[in-house]
Amino acid sequence: MDLNTIETVVRPRSRTELPTWADGDACLGGGTWLFSEPQVGMRRLVDLAALGWVPHTVDAEGLTLAATCTIARLDRLELPPHWNAAPLVSQCCRALLGSFKIWNVATVGGNVCLALPAGPMIALATALDATCTIWSADGTERDLPVLDFVLAPQRNALAPGEILRSLSMPAAALARRTAFRRISLSPNGRSGALLIGTRGADGAFALTVTASVKRPLRLAFDGLPGPAELVRALDEAIPDSLYHDDVHGRPDWRRHMTRHFAEEIRGSLDAAPSPGAAS
Repeated sequence: MDLNTIETVVRPRSRTELPTWADGDACLGGGTWLFSEPQVGMRRLVDLAALGWVPHTVDAEGLTLAATCTIARLDRLELPPHWNAAPLVSQCCRALLGSFKIWNVATVGGNVCLALPAGPMIALATALDATCTIWSADGTERDLPVLDFVLAPQRNALAPGEILRSLSMPAAALARRTAFRRISLSPNGRSGALLIGTRGADGAFALTVTASVKRPLRLAFDGLPGPAELVRALDEAIPDSLYHDDVHGRPDWRRHMTRHFAEEIRGSLDAAPSPGAAS
């Protein structure tokens, strides 16, 4: 779609070239959502791709993804074999249903910043304890857990002039075993519930709930909970008002699938670990 209100496109090559933020500005990553519908309040686009950020970095500390890393690049990334959670990356990438054109343009940061309940990069980042690095308008930066970054559908924690620079996932989180469950109302539909379980070598268990709820949630346990304990924890963490309601699923169905998948994941991670086991 042509954005006929846009008057200027700025392509900064470094942080010092970023313009002073003004009303009507918007950051352009991949643009797959930005160009999908009218943006009547926008006057200027700041093209982040021009900054030339390295898409991803893998080292002993873990995995760092630039906000401009595309879904296609992330899906092709080869991760160390001792990172048990490696298959989870591809599973979350493939939860973003779209053509190869979308995959090669849509960005990790754009998916997180849009803050849609079904955002699979939000699910991935939450399950792997990701920290957002944010560039502030005054030249400083701050770090924020992704759980605190995504606030509600299409609402995030960025202040005017702030930019999501990267997401960092620690090696300890990537070493955990994982279990992945997702459902939609149609074969190629938007996720109605997407849950991820992780379990560490110490037995600690965590359950990430996305898509069925308005913002991501992560429930943590010292060990594997029993079925009744897990249901109680879900009910305490997710009041009825927090279940999402739109054309992609009613709240009662989302609640049912959340409980169902939570128990499946609990059972999957109760089994003895196997090499590279992500289910």
